[in-house]
Amino acid sequence: MLKIVPDPPLHTNQSLEDILVQISEYLVCAMTVAQQTVLLHSSSPGQILTLSTMHEIDNARSLVEVALSRVQSQH
Repeated sequence: MLKIVPDPPLHTNQSLEDILVQISEYLVCAMTVAQQTVLLHSSSPGQILTLSTMHEIDNARSLVEVALSRVQSQH
């Protein structure tokens, strides 16, 4: 399968804070896609899976925010 979007370059010299911010941004994008999927396919049997995915994305984003706040408080 061909990829539409290439993988972002790996930056091994990024700080942990920068990595957490980038992860948070990816999770926001994933949540937006999941929300749009629910809106477009409101009667689909897969909607429950999409809602579950949204729940997991939200939990992951919360954990990233906690980790980011801890990193920022150490500076």
